[in-house]
Amino acid sequence: MANIKSQEKRNRQNETRRQRNKAIMSDLKTSIKKVELASAAAEPTDELFRSAQKKIDAAASKGVLHPKTAARKKSRLAASISS
Repeated sequence: MANIKSQEKRNRQNETRRQRNKAIMSDLKTSIKKVELASAAAEPTDELFRSAQKKIDAAASKGVLHPKTAARKKSRLAASISS
């Protein structure tokens, strides 16, 4: 337990950011899974893929994902639906 005021504030900030990052990542994983399931079922994936790409880009711009990680995820998702 912190007894320094600045550390107490830092702990509050970290918790807020952790919860935000967790929500973003959960939403991102769900959208990626929807694209993969639609692709496996031979359903149209265009709209789902664009939505997943937007969520990946948003996560990267907010600092939740590293930009190169975001690029890799988009690339692998595109490869998975094209084959």
